[in-house]
Amino acid sequence: MDTPDLLIRNATLRGRPGRWSLAATDGVISLVAEDDPDLGPAADVTLDADGALVTEPFVDAHLHLCKVRTLDRAGPAALSEYTGGTMGAAMGAIETAAAVKTGQTAKSVLERARPVLLESVRHGVRAVQAFADIDPKAGLSGVEALLALREEFRGLVDVRVVAFPQDGLLREPGTEELVAEAVRRGADVVGGIPWIEWTDADAAEHVRRMVGLAQRHDLRVAMLVDDAGDPGLRTAEMLARELLERNMIGRGSAQHARAMALYPEPYLRRLAGLCRAAGLGFVSDPHTGPLHLPVFRLADAGVPVALGQDDIEDAYYPFGRHNLLEVAFLAAHLLDARTDAALERLYDMVTVDAARVAGLPVHRLEPGAPADLVVLEGRTLREALARHAPPRHVVVAGRVVASSTLLTSFGPGVPR
Repeated sequence: MDTPDLLIRNATLRGRPGRWSLAATDGVISLVAEDDPDLGPAADVTLDADGALVTEPFVDAHLHLCKVRTLDRAGPAALSEYTGGTMGAAMGAIETAAAVKTGQTAKSVLERARPVLLESVRHGVRAVQAFADIDPKAGLSGVEALLALREEFRGLVDVRVVAFPQDGLLREPGTEELVAEAVRRGADVVGGIPWIEWTDADAAEHVRRMVGLAQRHDLRVAMLVDDAGDPGLRTAEMLARELLERNMIGRGSAQHARAMALYPEPYLRRLAGLCRAAGLGFVSDPHTGPLHLPVFRLADAGVPVALGQDDIEDAYYPFGRHNLLEVAFLAAHLLDARTDAALERLYDMVTVDAARVAGLPVHRLEPGAPADLVVLEGRTLREALARHAPPRHVVVAGRVVASSTLLTSFGPGVPR
């Protein structure tokens, strides 16, 4: 074979015993074979994985990228409302947090969001569904910034910009026209948050208009549904029904859906069947609120589920490094999922299943696939999750784009 651009030796692969070699040529995987010291010619770049786990890269199906690092400006009130009790004050939290958008500029969003996308590269996040708030206060500043970053990071992080009416559609006159303009300017996905409208009729109209906009432009839909502690919320059902009625099966994702944790069993089962028929996937962010989607119940019912970062240092969550390993690590505790089999499922939810939910290409470590992968810090998935450290190496299109090390120096007198 031709001399590869990159050769990774001595790798561990999920579900495959032994040690493996992977080669990349012209941006695609050209070899996946059991490790052989005499294997082929030397590559332009050779990495010794030293038994570390090599996997597909990460995909974040839900990040409010326009809001990152605004917590200090927002103050503590919204955070307390959103994370308190059973999230009864979630709507109030959104209203409180909206104040930070007054006077927002594309430049200010760029300055806050660019370092987060650099962290995406460091942590092996290959794609992100990035929400940009649109309303009369923010205008199109968030969309303009994220569209610019989409081009700046093209070939490193696939940024899918979601035109998102965070404060509602019918209750915020002028927002619908701004969302339509964002789509004309190049937004990739039409967003929505129907549960925040004042009535169920308005919520259904919100869904109808946004799904209609997506259909006219042949785009996908990503909506925040039922994100409060109210078992009477039914906007996930509204979204699934609208996708079915418009024959947009498999063209949408539902974010959060925290109220589903409170749904009666019979209704939850019916809803799961409806969402499966609509091809509606879900994204859960259990670390950012006290209620969360019944992740494994939905997955067991055949509904695709992903985990997302959601927020980074904003009015809804005070932490975050855009590290999907950390997201899965936290989910292992919050979802009581600690067995090796459960950890494998969680890992799929931040890699291959996340890609499916967001409608993105699913990466696989096989010849002919894009040479996008991560060399993790750990020889097993459990080790990698326990450390949730940046990958040793991040490879995009067969090129090493980031390398990280863990190094501690001990002082005199410390036992070696």
